[in-house]
Amino acid sequence: MAAGSLVERWTSNDGVKVFYRESPGPPDSSPMMHLHGFGLSGRYLLPTAELLAGEFRTLVPDLPGFGRSGRPRQPLDVPELAQAAAAFLDDRGIEKVTLVGNSMGCAVICEFAHLYPERLERAVLVAPAGGLHNQPLGRALQQLARDGIREPLGLMQVAVPDYLRFGVPSTLRMFRALTRYPALDRLLQLHIPTLVVLGSADPLMPAPPRVKEVAGQIDNSVLLVVIHGAAHAINFSHPGELANVIRQFMSDQPIVDDPDSPGQARVYEIHRGALAPPVDDA
Repeated sequence: MAAGSLVERWTSNDGVKVFYRESPGPPDSSPMMHLHGFGLSGRYLLPTAELLAGEFRTLVPDLPGFGRSGRPRQPLDVPELAQAAAAFLDDRGIEKVTLVGNSMGCAVICEFAHLYPERLERAVLVAPAGGLHNQPLGRALQQLARDGIREPLGLMQVAVPDYLRFGVPSTLRMFRALTRYPALDRLLQLHIPTLVVLGSADPLMPAPPRVKEVAGQIDNSVLLVVIHGAAHAINFSHPGELANVIRQFMSDQPIVDDPDSPGQARVYEIHRGALAPPVDDA
C-alpha cells in the first residue's frame, strides 16, 4: 500500500467529535493503532504509520482534546485517555489491537494494558516520557528545547500548530497528570510482548547505558532497542528504521538494521527480557 493511503474520517466518542485516519489494511490483517504524544495530534505519526498501512489495519486518531478532535467538558488525564482509546476501538469494531505510542502515548498504552489486558496484543513504546527524568516542568521545557534543534525542520510545521491549538492551560494540566502517573510501575506490570524504542540523541530520556542498567534488573517481556542518531520524535524523523523494527518485532525476527533506510542511523538491541518472545531465525 502506497504512502498517503490513510483516509481521514470523523466519529464521536462520548459526545466529542474525534478525528482519525484509517487504512482498510489487507483482508484479515491485524489492527494497529498509533497514539500521539503530549500536546500533539496524530499527524506527526503518519510517516511511520503509512509505511505499515499495507500490512496492518492502521488507525491514527487525535485523542479527545488534541489535534482536530473536539474538547471534552473536562480535560482528560492518562487513565481517561486510555478509556477514550478503548471507546474509539469499540466504535471501530476492534476487540484486540497492537498499540504503537510515542512520548505521552506510551503512558496511555501502559494504562490501556492495565485497564484492558485482554484487549492488547502487543505494545510498542517509542521514546516514553513523563517520568522523573522529565520533572519538574522547567526541566522538561529545557529538554524539549534541546530536542527541537535535533529534530527535522519539517516537524516544526506539524508540531507548532498542534501546540498552539492545545494551549498553555492544557499543557500545564497535562504535565501535572503525567507527573502523577505511575509510568514505571505500569511498565513493569506488562505481561505482553513489548518493544521499547529509544533514540540515542533524545534529551528527554536517560542515556542508553543507564536504561540498559535498569532494564537488566527486569526479567519481563520487554525488548529494548536503540536507534542511534534519533531524538524524541522517532516516528517522524526515522520512519524507515522504526517501521522495520516494528515489522521484525511483530514477526519475532531478529532486530537488525535496515540498510535501505536513508541516513546514518543504526539500530541495535540492548536488552531482551527473559519472557520476551524467542527469536524465529527461520
